Amino acid sequence: MRKQFTTDKLEQYRQCIKKVLTEYHEWISGAGNFDEESCLIFDEIHDQYLWMFMGWKDGKQTKNIHVHIRIVNEKIYIEEDCTEEGMAIELMREGLTNHDIVLAFHPPDLRKHTEFAIG
Repeated sequence: MRKQFTTDKLEQYRQCIKKVLTEYHEWISGAGNFDEESCLIFDEIHDQYLWMFMGWKDGKQTKNIHVHIRIVNEKIYIEEDCTEEGMAIELMREGLTNHDIVLAFHPPDLRKHTEFAIG
C-alpha cells in the first residue's frame, strides 16, 4: 500500500528546506568578507528554493546559484548543491530520511547507486 503524501509532510519538507537555507544565508551574511550578496528565494507555490550569490566582478554582473532544491512527486530534489557538508546531510539532521531526498544533480541512471531515493 502506497503511503499518502500529506499536507503535513509537505509542510515539514518546506520548513526543513527554509530553515537550513536560512541558516546558511545568515551565517554567510554575518561573515562580512564576501564581495557578493547572499540571496534566498523561496517559492512555495511552485516549491522551488534557491540560495544564490549576486554581485559584480570586472564590470560584469555575477549570479551564482549555490543551492537549488525543489519538491516534486512527494520527494525533495536537490538539483544544485555547492555546499561543503551537503544539503542532504543538513536535511537529514532536521529529521528527514534518505528516502525523502533525491540527489537530482546525478543522472537518473546513476541515482540507484546512491543511498538516496531515485525519484
